Amino acid sequence: MDLGDIMKMLKDPQALQRQAAEMQSKVASISAKGSAGGGMVSVTLNGAMDLIAIEISPEVMVAAETGILQDLIRAAHNDASEKIKQAMQSEVARSMGAGGIPGFGQTGA
Repeated sequence: MDLGDIMKMLKDPQALQRQAAEMQSKVASISAKGSAGGGMVSVTLNGAMDLIAIEISPEVMVAAETGILQDLIRAAHNDASEKIKQAMQSEVARSMGAGGIPGFGQTGA
């Protein structure tokens, strides 16, 4: 998608709405599972970053160290969150074409 395509979409609100609805649908279908502690704790998030599931290995529960469990859950959530962000960036790049929008979602070197 080049700048001309973007300008056409901006002039056609219905096309812009269709594009937004398509993107929302794609985001809703994204999910990612993050893990921590060698897989002892894992969480699954959807594209809206809602927590869908938590899995905790019984070995972690026996330890009775709530601080460790909290850290593992946080780390697993962060892992899944990063995967969602990467998937969303890939989807945006795909929908915008190979180059995406210059400067959008890119960090400076």
